[in-house]
Amino acid sequence: MEREYDKELLDFIQNSPSVYHMIAGQKQRLLAAGYTQLLESEAWELRPGGKYFITRNGSAIAAFRVPEGPFRGFMIMASHSDSPALKVKEHPEITVEGTYRKLNVELYGGALLAPWFDRPLSVAGRLFLRTAEGVRPCLVDAGRDLVLIPSLAIHMNREVNAGYEYRVQRDLLPLYGGAEARDLTVLLAQEAGADPADVLDHDLFVYDRQAPSIWGAEREFLSSPRLDDTQCAFASLTGFLESEGGESLPVHVVFDNEEIGSSTRQGADSTLLADTLRRITAGLGLDERTYLEKLSQSFLLSADNAHAMHPNYPDKCDPVNRPRLGGGVVLKYSGSQKYTTDGASGAIARILAEKAGIRLQTFANHSDIPGGTTLGNISVRHVAVRSADVGIAQLAMHAPYETCGCGDTADLTSLARTLFASSLCETGEETYTIR
Repeated sequence: MEREYDKELLDFIQNSPSVYHMIAGQKQRLLAAGYTQLLESEAWELRPGGKYFITRNGSAIAAFRVPEGPFRGFMIMASHSDSPALKVKEHPEITVEGTYRKLNVELYGGALLAPWFDRPLSVAGRLFLRTAEGVRPCLVDAGRDLVLIPSLAIHMNREVNAGYEYRVQRDLLPLYGGAEARDLTVLLAQEAGADPADVLDHDLFVYDRQAPSIWGAEREFLSSPRLDDTQCAFASLTGFLESEGGESLPVHVVFDNEEIGSSTRQGADSTLLADTLRRITAGLGLDERTYLEKLSQSFLLSADNAHAMHPNYPDKCDPVNRPRLGGGVVLKYSGSQKYTTDGASGAIARILAEKAGIRLQTFANHSDIPGGTTLGNISVRHVAVRSADVGIAQLAMHAPYETCGCGDTADLTSLARTLFASSLCETGEETYTIR
């Protein structure tokens, strides 16, 4: 069964070349499971036992189920849809000496740049098309090897292996075609069956076309584009759909733009989660006081992948908190609260892991090597709930092709399933009952 989750994950990633495709895929899974889509622009008519979801910007999603009776609080798992990439600029075609056409791109997020060279790449995202009434989005994916970023031969830069500072505007512009190649939006519109004359604007990204792989002496490793954080988003939704009703209201949320700071209307630093929880409360006829009481009996798992101990650089890892590939879900700690796990939330997460019957390992940054931040400490600025940070151990984070251990997706899915079926009751100061 563990390997089945891995195979499903890889299929999901292959069908999610952009954040818009990923959220569309999650939306289709929810619709197939009987969930109703709500619009933020309309009144929400919620009923006990109802199953609902919303999307924002086509790149973020929040799904929830209303229990049949009164509920204690919200049990939430948050992840993100985006990955570091190369974003296509407006009017991207650049002709080079009447010979080549390349694409003008900019860096999105903190990517490892060297691995983007000399590998099959393509372009996906969305076009916005003119209609008789206004405008509509259209998902597009070239779906084939379309572009490539060629390295400069070592004969022309013999010091490259001694270290090189890549400049996106010069070094990372993908080769697209000969001088007479069609404009990119024309090509994508035609392949999507749309009239190129109707294209008003676009959100397009270059993505890695290399197929995922399960490999190793015992086939114990899994490599794929966009593991961070599609893997957590997949596990969260799968656990959400597989979970059974409990005494709390389960919420699956996937934010966008984590890789660039989350400060967008669809990011973790937006009102998306708070708006959703408040509208659920109001839609069920509950007042502000009751909403705040329920927050005190709520729990958030912030799910974003973690750094595994690297086989060639073990000195970069903390001396004792050293996650390994295939070692189970990682519980992440940071004294600066870049990860929100503390004694109380860590204890709750450990009980949930015990209930789920899964392996749990811990991560802390090497004290001399500061780490990044993620969703948890940003989300709780807007929704003051107890929170812990978890993820799956991986290598080559922010490369176009990342590696994790087989079986860890199943463990995170089990943890999500258990979270969504559980409830938290505050029975005293920092004292909780977990059901």
